Amino acid sequence: MQENDPEREILKELDDGGTHYAILSHRWGAEVSYKEMTGLMKLEEQKRVEVRQRAGYRKIIESCKQAMKDEYKWLWIDTCCIDKRSSAELSEAINSMYRWYQNAQVCYVYLNDVDQSTFPTQQDKSKFDKSNGWPEWFVRGWTLQELIAPKRVEFFNKDWVHIGNKQRFAPTLERTTGIPSKVLTSGLAGKRLSVAQIMSWAAERKTTRVEDRAYSLMGLFGVNMPMLYGEGKRAFQRLQLEIIRGFTDQSIFAWNPQMPRTGSGYIGMYSR
Repeated sequence: MQENDPEREILKELDDGGTHYAILSHRWGAEVSYKEMTGLMKLEEQKRVEVRQRAGYRKIIESCKQAMKDEYKWLWIDTCCIDKRSSAELSEAINSMYRWYQNAQVCYVYLNDVDQSTFPTQQDKSKFDKSNGWPEWFVRGWTLQELIAPKRVEFFNKDWVHIGNKQRFAPTLERTTGIPSKVLTSGLAGKRLSVAQIMSWAAERKTTRVEDRAYSLMGLFGVNMPMLYGEGKRAFQRLQLEIIRGFTDQSIFAWNPQMPRTGSGYIGMYSR
């Protein structure tokens, strides 16, 4: 985690179960890595200036400021808090990601393509033409669990103006994502949801790496498996096998990504 004082630039490993912290959810762009963040003051001045001019560095600073405003000492950001040079650390992080978002006291969602000062409640394909008329954050694979897992989610526009929260806009979010309001407001626990219904929420979402379509769903199903980047579509087959081992629900065999996201209709198909 990163201490929320933007001038000190401190990273420290802490127990997510016993630490009060905020967490950031965002769409990746020009980011600052763990290596750059931990070695920032040792970089040559020209390189240090270049890092600090990145949009990703501004995200770190602004989210730290928001955490300070909300009186949180610690903030977790995936870009600079995971050392992706270590395959073991990356695998542990991906397998723990859902829990980390779930245990956070608040999740800040940064919508970098929203310039208005109000939450977008209507589909606008002229403004968001690459993401089906909604901010791009809503069509990415990893952000599905980042929307569901945290108890409290606060949305910010590109200028870091607060524009709403998950509780208030649950009906709009249900229409946008296909996720029932009761899941958005109180989580997955205790809900009678089929595997196919949960899968349907991810059907229209995109990931940069094909393997992440599977890896980004592990937390939603409470399963763990090693990361094998390069395995391609086989990752989804491994995910299905893990789900089958842990669930008696057979709707996984009926799920079809072409059906509506409500999960109300299924056609038999096992991923190949």
